[in-house]
Amino acid sequence: MSSSQAFFSWIQHSALSSTIRGSTSLFPWLESIHVLAITTVVGTIAVVDLRLVGLASRDRPASELMADILPLTRAAFALAVLTGSLLFASNALDYLHKAPFVAKLILLCVALLNIAVFHRLTVRDIQRWDTARSPPLSVKLAGAISLAVWIGVVACGRWTGFV
Repeated sequence: MSSSQAFFSWIQHSALSSTIRGSTSLFPWLESIHVLAITTVVGTIAVVDLRLVGLASRDRPASELMADILPLTRAAFALAVLTGSLLFASNALDYLHKAPFVAKLILLCVALLNIAVFHRLTVRDIQRWDTARSPPLSVKLAGAISLAVWIGVVACGRWTGFV
């Protein structure tokens, strides 16, 4: 057994994971909270992305919209990561072999990379495009990529449950 497989086996056989797996209500509760959290994450990100693409909230400065929405996004993301990690731990070895789950993790990495690049590069000159009804191409591209990737994350997450 490889060291990574041994690690995930250890996670799956931990007391917490066994408790989640053995409970008739804990997994469904965690799953429900996870779905609500990811819905909040994707919903709030979509509001910002639609502004970035120039399709919604065009009369509102992007900086103001992001300042209002992103704290909720961050809190919901933290909750989604926590509940998702607990769900994963309940059957780690099985999830690691599910293609949709692996695709979801890859898409999550792409989404986080897109966020990092956006905040590192694109937001630097936000004063130039903050109030523009039609932002520059780089801003539109960041928003469009984000929307597409987060839709992929949700689709792969849902698909994981059916494989």
